[in-house]
Amino acid sequence: MSTPIRTLLRRAPVTVSPGLTIREAAMIMSEQRVSSVLIVEQEALFGLVTDRDLRNRVLATGLDPGRPIVDIATLAPLTIGVDQTAFDATLLMAQHNIHHLPVMESGRIAGMINATDLTEQHSTSAVYLAGDIHKQRTLEGLQQASGRIGRLQQTLAESGASAYNTGHVITAITDAITARLLQLAEVQLGPAPVDYVWVAAGSQARNEQSARTDQDNCLVLDDDFDEGLHGEYFKALATSVCDGLNACGFVHCPGEMMAMTDAWRQPRRRWADYFARWTGQPDPKSLMLTCVFFDMRAIQGKSELLEDLRDDVLQRTQGNSIFLAHLVSNALDHVPALGLFKGLSAQRSGEHKGTIDLKHNGIVPIVDLARVYALAGGHGAVNTHDRLVVAPSGGGISEQSARDLRDTLEFLGTLRLQHQARQMEQGVPPDNFLDPQEVSNFERTQLKDAFSVVQTLQSVLGQRFQAGRF
Repeated sequence: MSTPIRTLLRRAPVTVSPGLTIREAAMIMSEQRVSSVLIVEQEALFGLVTDRDLRNRVLATGLDPGRPIVDIATLAPLTIGVDQTAFDATLLMAQHNIHHLPVMESGRIAGMINATDLTEQHSTSAVYLAGDIHKQRTLEGLQQASGRIGRLQQTLAESGASAYNTGHVITAITDAITARLLQLAEVQLGPAPVDYVWVAAGSQARNEQSARTDQDNCLVLDDDFDEGLHGEYFKALATSVCDGLNACGFVHCPGEMMAMTDAWRQPRRRWADYFARWTGQPDPKSLMLTCVFFDMRAIQGKSELLEDLRDDVLQRTQGNSIFLAHLVSNALDHVPALGLFKGLSAQRSGEHKGTIDLKHNGIVPIVDLARVYALAGGHGAVNTHDRLVVAPSGGGISEQSARDLRDTLEFLGTLRLQHQARQMEQGVPPDNFLDPQEVSNFERTQLKDAFSVVQTLQSVLGQRFQAGRF
C-alpha cells in the first residue's frame, strides 16, 4: 500500500491526438495491447478513453467509429502524481468507481496505471469490490457484495496495511454502498424535488470504519424544502437507504441518529439553528450531539450545503471558551485502561471480563482530544489523524505531543484490526475487546505506553480547561 506509483509504471504512456478517429484509436489500442489511451494535445492531457468506453459508447449505441475519438472520451480525467502511493491510487479508484488513472509528473504525463497493476486478488480488492457495488441493481446484490468487506479487512491486515489506510479503504466501500442505495432509491422514487446532500457522521465521516459498525447519517436539505410538498419524498428516500444499510450489515443506530429520523432530515437553516443552540447552551445532550454531528462528510448530493454549514460551526466554536470548557469535560469521561500503578486494567466483570476495550478505552479518547483541538483551532479536518497533523498550528498541543498521539492512534488501531482479523478467521463476529494474553509481552508494554500517552495529554488538556486557556 505504501509502494510509490513510480515503481508500478511498466511502459511509456500510449497517447493519441484529439482528431484521431475512434477506429484508428481502437487499432492503436489493439496493436499496443493496452486497455486505454490518453488524448494529448501540445503535451497537455486532454482526455482518456478505455476499452469500456469503446464497448458502452460505441458498440452498444451504434456510434460511427469514423467520428473523432474525443467524442467518447472522459475529458479532464482524474489523475495521480508519480510520487503518490498505491494506497492513494486504490482509494481514488474505489471512491470514483474507475479502473484507470493517468500518472503525472511535473505537469506532464508519466504513464498510466490500472486496477490490475494494484492487485492480483480481485475478489478482495477494494477497487473491484467498489466496482461490483456500483453494478448492483437490487438490495440482495448489495447484501452479497457487502459480505466481502470482512475478507477485505482480513486481507489488508495480513498485508500489513496501516490502520489509517485500512480505515479509508473500508470506509470507501461503505460510501459506495450508500451512494448505490441512494441511486436505487431515486430510480424508484424519481429525482429529488429540491437539492440535498446525504451526510455521513461518526466513524464513516472520519474515514475510520472497520468491517462492521452501526450507521450514523443525516440529510441536509436545501432551504427551498417545504415539508408539505417534499416531506414524504425525503422520508421515503431516507428510510429506503437506512433500511438498506441495515440489511447490508450497517445496523440501525441505537440512538436513532439517522436520516430516517425526522429531526436529522432538515433544511440547512434548521441545521444552523441546531448548532447555534448546541454551542450556545452546551448541556450534556448538546455536547453528545455536537460530538456526533460535528464529524460530518458529504457522501452524495450538493456538497456545498454541508460545506457552508461546517464553516458556520467552526466560526461559532473557535474561541468559544464556555462551550470548549464543557466539551473538554465531556472528552475526559473516556479514560485509558490503566490501573493505579500504570498497569493494564482489564474489565473486572460482565460479558467481557478480563479484556480491554480498545475502542472506548483507547481510540475514542484520542478521537475526543483531536475533536477538541479541531473545534478550538477552527480546523476543518474530519479524520482524527488529519486533525492531529494540523492541531499544533492552533496552539492547543505541541508538535511532539501531536506526533505521539498520532503514533498511539495508529498502534491502537492496528492492534484492533489485527484482533478483529483473528476473530473473523476463527468465524467469530469481530469486536473491540482484547484479551491481554492474546498479544506478546512486548505488545503489552507498548499498550501500557500508548495508554500513558493518552492519559498524560488528557491531564494537560484538563489543566488548560481549569485555567480557562484555549
